[in-house]
Amino acid sequence: MLGRIVLALLAVDGVISAVVGALLLPSYVGSIPFPVSALAAGAVNTALVWAAMFWTDSIRWAALPLWTWLATVVLMTFGGPGSDIIFAGRGLLAYGSLIFIAVGALPPVALLRLQQRR
Repeated sequence: MLGRIVLALLAVDGVISAVVGALLLPSYVGSIPFPVSALAAGAVNTALVWAAMFWTDSIRWAALPLWTWLATVVLMTFGGPGSDIIFAGRGLLAYGSLIFIAVGALPPVALLRLQQRR
């Protein structure tokens, strides 16, 4: 029972990670746009999946925080009320959503693949 509660909380953490990471995505280092939050999202998602692996033996259930993160990012790509768009920008930030998804999802996917091979 406790394992299910912890997995649910880790899934909620995946949603929070997606929202905070997306809102901090258009950050700059000096005058150069640099998606620092994408790197942080990759680290946080890896930590969430790693923590979920302690509470379940199933790889599918361990991936729950990653799935909730991905679902939240997909939902944020649609326009909100008043046609507000979270993932928008010029130059490097025009590809912000792709960078965010790739850098945020690849490390936890690699961890899950590594665990699956064991």
